[in-house]
Amino acid sequence: MSQQVLPFYLVCDESSSMSGEPVEAINRSLPWLHREIGGDPRVSGRARFCLVSFSHEAHVLLPLADLSAVTSIPALTPGGGTSYRVVLDLLRETIDKDVAALRHDGHQVLRPAVFFLTDGRPNDAGEWPAAHRRVTDPSWDPRPDILAFGLGLADAPTIRRVATDRGFIADGTLGPGRALREFARSLIRSMAGSAASTADGGMSPELPGEVPGFTAIPADVT
Repeated sequence: MSQQVLPFYLVCDESSSMSGEPVEAINRSLPWLHREIGGDPRVSGRARFCLVSFSHEAHVLLPLADLSAVTSIPALTPGGGTSYRVVLDLLRETIDKDVAALRHDGHQVLRPAVFFLTDGRPNDAGEWPAAHRRVTDPSWDPRPDILAFGLGLADAPTIRRVATDRGFIADGTLGPGRALREFARSLIRSMAGSAASTADGGMSPELPGEVPGFTAIPADVT
């Protein structure tokens, strides 16, 4: 059945610095997200979810899907360095294909939302900004809204440059596990709120303005 569809992309750093509590917290949260979203037909019918991981390489771990039709979400496996360029290039390619496929099926596709989570600084500082410009190019119709979340060694200037809507930096009031659970909770609320909004005629995703354990910072739009 043709309807309005909101694509959500969870982009997770799985470089070696995420080993231990950070990646374990994300992997514990993914089944919870699956149950909350996949078990609510009002949400899963309108929101689609994709999981992308990156280190020195980037991979689509779960292609864009209705979570009610998914049996499980793959876990992250940490290792390697941190390349923003490879994941931004993959994100542009993936969104382009996903939006084309949804439109081919007769759906009205609303602007995708990307939740970008990283705990470190990129190893490719001179390369990733060009890839970021391709993803945020105003002439590219499916360009997403990007919320960037930083913890660990991630720095505010980089998070601000990645974000297009707003960024969030872990403020130290919560441990990594609890902070990442709040991150996952914000994604679930956003998907649920966006689905409800589109059902009422809304045309854009409902994105969080604040997340416990994180300080909100404005995106760098220069």
